Amino acid sequence: MRILGIDPGLQITGFGVIDANGPHLTYVASGTIKTTQLDTRNLPARLKVLFDGVREVVQRYQPDLASVEIVFVNVNPQATLLLGQARGACVTGLVCCDLPVAEYTALQMKKAVAGYGKAGKAEVQQMVMRLLRLPAPPGKDAADALGLAITHAHAGTAMARLAEAAGTGGHRYRSGRSR
Repeated sequence: MRILGIDPGLQITGFGVIDANGPHLTYVASGTIKTTQLDTRNLPARLKVLFDGVREVVQRYQPDLASVEIVFVNVNPQATLLLGQARGACVTGLVCCDLPVAEYTALQMKKAVAGYGKAGKAEVQQMVMRLLRLPAPPGKDAADALGLAITHAHAGTAMARLAEAAGTGGHRYRSGRSR
């Protein structure tokens, strides 16, 4: 199964692609989609870059499903709203490509990858490098995206089985969110 991880951001969105064959994970690709070259006041243009970039990644790597980070409210409500719009552009790009989308919190990803929910960016980078046997740590945004893909590779199957046993079907809440 080929899994695409997306770490949404309005300036930099990370992506990571892995192949999962049971417990065996293989690195395929990773990188970023950037809007930093655009005027920060032109939100629609920045969202279009994210939407188009996600669709291009899907087209190039042909994943079977995607895993995206869930955004939570932080100290700055305006920044949270902007991040939510960036995330929406990414998710819309994925579903326009007919990909199933699983969602995980940063805490879930950090626990799955580093074993500790409050792991720092550097710890996530190091663990992703080790888990995927990379020669060097990926950039922080790409590492988070790869971490989301790894999280789904490890947790997605178990969560789908639990959902089926509970009668909710699939690995999503009825509202669309993954458990």
